Amino acid sequence: MSSIPQDQALLTVAALYRFTHFPDCGQLRAPLENICRTHGVRGTLLLAPEGINGTIAGHDHAITAVLDHIRQLPGCADLDVKLSTASTMPFHRLKVRLKREIVTMGEPAIDPRTGVGTYVEAQDWNALITDPATIVIDTRNEYEVAIGTFDGAINPATASFSEFPAWFRKVREDLLKSGQQTKVAMYCTGGIRCEKSTAFLKQEGVEEVYHLKGGILKYLETVPEEASLWRGECFVFDQRVAIGHGLAQGTFELCHACRRPVDAQDHASPHFEAGVSCPACFPERSDAQRASYRERQRQETLAAAHGRSHVGATRIAGQDSQDG
Repeated sequence: MSSIPQDQALLTVAALYRFTHFPDCGQLRAPLENICRTHGVRGTLLLAPEGINGTIAGHDHAITAVLDHIRQLPGCADLDVKLSTASTMPFHRLKVRLKREIVTMGEPAIDPRTGVGTYVEAQDWNALITDPATIVIDTRNEYEVAIGTFDGAINPATASFSEFPAWFRKVREDLLKSGQQTKVAMYCTGGIRCEKSTAFLKQEGVEEVYHLKGGILKYLETVPEEASLWRGECFVFDQRVAIGHGLAQGTFELCHACRRPVDAQDHASPHFEAGVSCPACFPERSDAQRASYRERQRQETLAAAHGRSHVGATRIAGQDSQDG
Protein backbone atom coordinates (compact mmCIF):
# COMPACT_ATOMS: atom_id res chain seq x y z
CA MET A 1 0.00 0.00 0.00
CA SER A 2 1.22 3.50 -0.77
CA SER A 3 2.05 5.76 2.16
CA ILE A 4 -0.42 8.50 2.99
CA PRO A 5 0.87 11.91 1.86
CA GLN A 6 2.02 14.26 4.60
CA ASP A 7 1.17 17.52 2.81
CA GLN A 8 -1.74 18.86 4.86
CA ALA A 9 -2.82 21.07 1.93
CA LEU A 10 -3.75 17.93 0.00
CA LEU A 11 -6.62 15.56 0.58
CA THR A 12 -6.06 11.82 0.48
CA VAL A 13 -8.18 9.74 -1.88
CA ALA A 14 -8.43 6.03 -1.02
CA ALA A 15 -9.75 3.52 -3.57
CA LEU A 16 -10.36 0.26 -1.72
CA TYR A 17 -11.93 -3.16 -1.99
CA ARG A 18 -11.91 -6.58 -0.41
CA PHE A 19 -13.73 -9.76 -1.37
CA THR A 20 -14.74 -11.44 1.88
CA HIS A 21 -17.86 -12.91 3.46
CA PHE A 22 -20.14 -10.61 5.43
CA PRO A 23 -22.92 -12.80 6.97
CA ASP A 24 -24.95 -9.66 7.73
CA CYS A 25 -23.50 -6.65 5.96
CA GLY A 26 -26.50 -4.58 7.09
CA GLN A 27 -25.12 -4.53 10.62
CA LEU A 28 -21.85 -3.05 9.35
CA ARG A 29 -23.40 -0.08 7.58
CA ALA A 30 -24.28 2.29 10.45
CA PRO A 31 -20.93 2.06 12.31
CA LEU A 32 -19.03 2.53 9.05
CA GLU A 33 -21.12 5.54 8.06
CA ASN A 34 -20.76 7.01 11.55
CA ILE A 35 -16.95 6.91 11.57
CA CYS A 36 -16.83 8.45 8.09
CA ARG A 37 -19.12 11.30 9.13
CA THR A 38 -17.28 11.82 12.41
CA HIS A 39 -14.04 12.40 10.50
CA GLY A 40 -15.53 14.41 7.63
CA VAL A 41 -14.85 11.73 5.02
CA ARG A 42 -16.86 11.78 1.78
CA GLY A 43 -17.25 9.37 -1.11
CA THR A 44 -19.06 6.09 -1.72
CA LEU A 45 -18.70 2.76 0.06
CA LEU A 46 -20.58 -0.34 -1.06
CA LEU A 47 -21.25 -3.28 1.26
CA ALA A 48 -22.48 -6.65 0.00
CA PRO A 49 -22.39 -10.26 1.19
CA GLU A 50 -19.24 -10.65 -0.96
CA GLY A 51 -17.30 -7.77 0.63
CA ILE A 52 -16.62 -4.02 0.44
CA ASN A 53 -15.72 -1.61 -2.36
CA GLY A 54 -15.43 2.14 -2.57
CA THR A 55 -13.55 5.37 -2.96
CA ILE A 56 -13.37 7.95 -0.18
CA ALA A 57 -11.55 11.21 0.42
CA GLY A 58 -10.55 13.28 3.42
CA HIS A 59 -7.58 14.52 5.41
CA ASP A 60 -4.88 11.95 6.04
CA HIS A 61 -5.78 11.34 9.70
CA ALA A 62 -9.44 10.88 8.76
CA ILE A 63 -8.69 8.35 6.02
CA THR A 64 -6.37 6.50 8.41
CA ALA A 65 -9.17 6.24 10.98
CA VAL A 66 -11.67 4.91 8.43
CA LEU A 67 -9.20 2.41 6.97
CA ASP A 68 -8.33 1.19 10.48
CA HIS A 69 -12.05 0.62 11.09
CA ILE A 70 -12.53 -1.28 7.82
CA ARG A 71 -9.53 -3.50 8.52
CA GLN A 72 -11.27 -4.68 11.69
CA LEU A 73 -14.23 -6.01 9.67
CA PRO A 74 -14.35 -9.79 9.01
CA GLY A 75 -11.68 -10.80 6.50
CA CYS A 76 -10.54 -7.22 5.82
CA ALA A 77 -7.12 -7.21 7.50
CA ASP A 78 -5.52 -7.40 4.03
CA LEU A 79 -7.72 -4.69 2.52
CA ASP A 80 -6.56 -3.62 -0.94
CA VAL A 81 -6.04 0.18 -0.97
CA LYS A 82 -4.69 2.59 -3.59
CA LEU A 83 -3.93 6.09 -2.32
CA SER A 84 -3.66 9.30 -4.30
CA THR A 85 -4.19 12.99 -3.59
CA ALA A 86 -6.56 15.76 -4.60
CA SER A 87 -6.21 19.51 -4.12
CA THR A 88 -9.97 19.87 -3.53
CA MET A 89 -12.61 17.49 -2.20
CA PRO A 90 -13.55 15.23 -5.15
CA PHE A 91 -16.91 14.16 -3.65
CA HIS A 92 -19.97 16.20 -2.70
CA ARG A 93 -21.26 13.84 -0.02
CA LEU A 94 -20.95 10.48 1.71
CA LYS A 95 -22.90 7.39 0.64
CA VAL A 96 -22.67 4.00 2.35
CA ARG A 97 -24.89 1.55 0.46
CA LEU A 98 -25.95 -2.07 0.69
CA LYS A 99 -25.74 -3.96 -2.61
CA ARG A 100 -26.06 -7.49 -3.99
CA GLU A 101 -22.52 -7.28 -5.40
CA ILE A 102 -19.67 -4.86 -4.74
CA VAL A 103 -19.05 -4.79 -8.49
CA THR A 104 -21.95 -5.97 -10.62
CA MET A 105 -21.22 -8.85 -12.97
CA GLY A 106 -24.48 -10.77 -12.64
CA GLU A 107 -22.84 -14.20 -12.39
CA PRO A 108 -23.89 -15.59 -8.98
CA ALA A 109 -21.56 -18.59 -9.20
CA ILE A 110 -18.43 -16.42 -9.44
CA ASP A 111 -16.55 -16.09 -6.16
CA PRO A 112 -13.09 -14.48 -6.44
CA ARG A 113 -12.19 -15.90 -3.02
CA THR A 114 -12.06 -19.39 -4.51
CA GLY A 115 -9.71 -18.65 -7.40
CA VAL A 116 -8.61 -15.75 -9.57
CA GLY A 117 -5.96 -15.18 -12.21
CA THR A 118 -2.27 -14.76 -11.51
CA TYR A 119 -1.35 -11.32 -10.21
CA VAL A 120 1.28 -9.43 -12.20
CA GLU A 121 3.16 -6.57 -10.57
CA ALA A 122 3.13 -3.23 -12.37
CA GLN A 123 6.84 -3.40 -13.13
CA ASP A 124 6.37 -6.80 -14.84
CA TRP A 125 3.27 -5.87 -16.83
CA ASN A 126 5.04 -4.57 -19.96
CA ALA A 127 6.86 -7.87 -20.49
CA LEU A 128 3.60 -9.82 -20.28
CA ILE A 129 1.50 -7.68 -22.63
CA THR A 130 4.25 -7.42 -25.27
CA ASP A 131 4.55 -11.22 -25.44
CA PRO A 132 3.02 -12.26 -28.81
CA ALA A 133 1.32 -15.19 -27.05
CA THR A 134 -0.64 -12.86 -24.78
CA ILE A 135 -4.15 -11.60 -25.48
CA VAL A 136 -4.73 -8.34 -23.60
CA ILE A 137 -8.28 -7.36 -22.64
CA ASP A 138 -9.46 -4.07 -21.16
CA THR A 139 -12.37 -4.97 -18.85
CA ARG A 140 -13.59 -1.41 -18.36
CA ASN A 141 -16.57 0.36 -19.92
CA GLU A 142 -16.27 1.76 -23.42
CA TYR A 143 -16.33 5.41 -22.33
CA GLU A 144 -13.37 4.70 -20.01
CA VAL A 145 -11.38 2.98 -22.75
CA ALA A 146 -12.03 5.91 -25.09
CA ILE A 147 -9.77 8.26 -23.12
CA GLY A 148 -6.92 5.87 -22.39
CA THR A 149 -5.79 2.24 -22.72
CA PHE A 150 -2.72 0.03 -23.15
CA ASP A 151 -1.18 -0.44 -26.58
CA GLY A 152 -2.75 -3.41 -28.36
CA ALA A 153 -5.49 -4.10 -25.82
CA ILE A 154 -8.86 -5.45 -26.95
CA ASN A 155 -11.84 -3.21 -26.18
CA PRO A 156 -15.00 -5.29 -25.56
CA ALA A 157 -17.04 -2.08 -26.11
CA THR A 158 -19.29 -2.81 -23.13
CA ALA A 159 -21.58 -0.21 -21.59
CA SER A 160 -21.35 -1.89 -18.18
CA PHE A 161 -19.29 -4.63 -16.54
CA SER A 162 -22.34 -6.93 -16.43
CA GLU A 163 -22.06 -7.24 -20.24
CA PHE A 164 -18.58 -8.75 -20.04
CA PRO A 165 -19.58 -12.45 -19.61
CA ALA A 166 -21.87 -12.38 -22.65
CA TRP A 167 -19.18 -10.63 -24.70
CA PHE A 168 -16.56 -13.21 -23.79
CA ARG A 169 -18.82 -16.18 -24.51
CA LYS A 170 -19.66 -14.69 -27.90
CA VAL A 171 -16.07 -14.09 -29.00
CA ARG A 172 -14.35 -16.90 -27.13
CA GLU A 173 -13.81 -19.25 -30.04
CA ASP A 174 -12.27 -16.61 -32.29
CA LEU A 175 -10.36 -15.01 -29.42
CA LEU A 176 -8.72 -18.20 -28.18
CA LYS A 177 -8.18 -19.69 -31.66
CA SER A 178 -9.96 -22.99 -31.13
CA GLY A 179 -8.09 -24.38 -28.18
CA GLN A 180 -4.58 -23.10 -28.72
CA GLN A 181 -2.79 -22.48 -25.42
CA THR A 182 -2.96 -18.73 -25.02
CA LYS A 183 -2.24 -16.37 -22.16
CA VAL A 184 -4.98 -13.87 -21.34
CA ALA A 185 -4.04 -10.69 -19.48
CA MET A 186 -6.75 -8.35 -18.21
CA TYR A 187 -6.79 -5.05 -16.39
CA CYS A 188 -9.12 -2.43 -14.94
CA THR A 189 -8.86 0.80 -12.96
CA GLY A 190 -8.00 -0.51 -9.50
CA GLY A 191 -8.19 -4.29 -9.75
CA ILE A 192 -11.66 -5.22 -8.54
CA ARG A 193 -13.23 -5.90 -11.93
CA CYS A 194 -10.28 -8.13 -12.79
CA GLU A 195 -10.79 -10.15 -9.62
CA LYS A 196 -14.18 -11.15 -11.02
CA SER A 197 -13.29 -11.30 -14.71
CA THR A 198 -10.28 -13.58 -14.15
CA ALA A 199 -12.33 -15.78 -11.81
CA PHE A 200 -14.98 -15.91 -14.55
CA LEU A 201 -12.48 -16.93 -17.26
CA LYS A 202 -11.04 -19.65 -15.06
CA GLN A 203 -14.55 -21.00 -14.46
CA GLU A 204 -15.02 -20.95 -18.23
CA GLY A 205 -11.99 -23.23 -18.56
CA VAL A 206 -9.28 -20.74 -19.53
CA GLU A 207 -6.12 -21.86 -17.74
CA GLU A 208 -3.52 -19.11 -18.19
CA VAL A 209 -5.20 -15.95 -16.91
CA TYR A 210 -3.33 -12.94 -15.54
CA HIS A 211 -4.29 -9.54 -14.21
CA LEU A 212 -2.53 -6.31 -13.34
CA LYS A 213 -2.12 -6.10 -9.57
CA GLY A 214 -3.42 -2.78 -8.31
CA GLY A 215 -4.84 -1.96 -11.73
CA ILE A 216 -4.05 1.01 -13.93
CA LEU A 217 -3.73 3.23 -10.86
CA LYS A 218 -0.80 1.23 -9.56
CA TYR A 219 0.80 1.09 -13.01
CA LEU A 220 0.58 4.87 -13.48
CA GLU A 221 1.98 5.40 -9.99
CA THR A 222 4.85 2.90 -10.40
CA VAL A 223 6.01 2.84 -14.03
CA PRO A 224 7.92 5.91 -15.30
CA GLU A 225 6.20 7.66 -18.19
CA GLU A 226 9.17 7.09 -20.50
CA ALA A 227 8.82 3.31 -20.00
CA SER A 228 5.04 3.25 -20.03
CA LEU A 229 2.85 1.45 -22.57
CA TRP A 230 -0.22 3.33 -21.36
CA ARG A 231 -1.66 5.83 -23.81
CA GLY A 232 -3.97 8.63 -22.72
CA GLU A 233 -5.53 9.17 -19.30
CA CYS A 234 -7.34 6.96 -16.82
CA PHE A 235 -10.96 7.71 -15.94
CA VAL A 236 -11.69 7.75 -12.20
CA PHE A 237 -15.10 7.75 -10.57
CA ASP A 238 -14.93 11.08 -8.77
CA GLN A 239 -14.76 14.78 -9.55
CA ARG A 240 -11.12 14.54 -10.68
CA VAL A 241 -12.54 12.74 -13.76
CA ALA A 242 -9.18 11.46 -15.06
CA ILE A 243 -5.56 11.07 -13.98
CA GLY A 244 -2.29 10.54 -15.80
CA HIS A 245 1.20 9.25 -15.07
CA GLY A 246 2.28 9.80 -11.50
CA LEU A 247 -1.46 10.01 -10.65
CA ALA A 248 -1.41 13.67 -11.75
CA GLN A 249 -4.69 15.45 -12.44
CA GLY A 250 -5.87 14.82 -16.00
CA THR A 251 -7.32 17.15 -18.62
CA PHE A 252 -10.89 15.87 -18.90
CA GLU A 253 -14.03 17.33 -17.36
CA LEU A 254 -17.33 15.58 -16.65
CA CYS A 255 -20.61 15.84 -18.54
CA HIS A 256 -23.07 16.30 -15.68
CA ALA A 257 -25.87 14.84 -17.77
CA CYS A 258 -24.37 11.41 -18.48
CA ARG A 259 -21.21 11.50 -16.31
CA ARG A 260 -18.91 10.68 -19.23
CA PRO A 261 -15.57 12.44 -19.70
CA VAL A 262 -15.47 15.38 -22.11
CA ASP A 263 -12.47 17.18 -23.63
CA ALA A 264 -11.88 20.43 -25.51
CA GLN A 265 -13.15 18.93 -28.78
CA ASP A 266 -16.39 17.89 -27.09
CA HIS A 267 -16.79 21.43 -25.72
CA ALA A 268 -16.65 22.76 -29.27
CA SER A 269 -19.53 20.54 -30.42
CA PRO A 270 -22.96 22.10 -30.98
CA HIS A 271 -24.31 19.22 -28.88
CA PHE A 272 -22.38 20.29 -25.80
CA GLU A 273 -24.20 22.34 -23.19
CA ALA A 274 -22.76 22.52 -19.69
CA GLY A 275 -24.75 20.33 -17.33
CA VAL A 276 -27.22 19.41 -20.08
CA SER A 277 -25.61 17.36 -22.84
CA CYS A 278 -22.42 16.30 -24.63
CA PRO A 279 -21.87 14.71 -28.06
CA ALA A 280 -22.06 11.23 -26.53
CA CYS A 281 -25.34 11.59 -24.65
CA PHE A 282 -27.20 14.10 -26.85
CA PRO A 283 -28.83 11.38 -29.02
CA GLU A 284 -29.64 9.29 -25.93
CA ARG A 285 -31.74 11.92 -24.15
CA SER A 286 -35.11 13.48 -24.93
CA ASP A 287 -35.90 17.19 -25.06
CA ALA A 288 -37.80 16.78 -21.80
CA GLN A 289 -34.79 15.24 -20.10
CA ARG A 290 -32.51 17.99 -21.33
CA ALA A 291 -34.99 20.58 -20.03
CA SER A 292 -34.82 18.90 -16.62
CA TYR A 293 -31.02 18.90 -16.71
CA ARG A 294 -31.06 22.56 -17.75
CA GLU A 295 -33.14 23.45 -14.70
CA ARG A 296 -30.82 21.41 -12.47
CA GLN A 297 -27.85 23.27 -13.93
CA ARG A 298 -29.59 26.60 -13.25
CA GLN A 299 -30.16 25.62 -9.62
CA GLU A 300 -26.55 24.50 -9.30
CA THR A 301 -25.29 27.81 -10.70
CA LEU A 302 -27.50 29.75 -8.29
CA ALA A 303 -26.29 27.66 -5.35
CA ALA A 304 -22.66 28.28 -6.30
CA ALA A 305 -23.30 32.03 -6.57
CA HIS A 306 -24.60 32.01 -2.99
CA GLY A 307 -21.75 29.85 -1.69
CA ARG A 308 -23.87 26.76 -1.23
CA SER A 309 -23.19 23.19 -2.35
CA HIS A 310 -25.64 21.61 -4.77
CA VAL A 311 -25.53 17.80 -5.00
CA GLY A 312 -28.22 17.15 -7.57
CA ALA A 313 -25.69 16.39 -10.31
CA THR A 314 -23.49 14.01 -8.38
CA ARG A 315 -25.18 10.76 -9.30
CA ILE A 316 -23.53 8.81 -12.09
CA ALA A 317 -26.27 7.67 -14.41
CA GLY A 318 -26.76 3.94 -14.52
CA GLN A 319 -23.97 2.91 -12.17
CA ASP A 320 -22.66 3.20 -8.63
CA SER A 321 -19.44 4.95 -9.58
CA GLN A 322 -17.36 2.25 -7.95
CA ASP A 323 -16.26 0.08 -10.87
CA GLY A 324 -12.62 0.02 -9.92
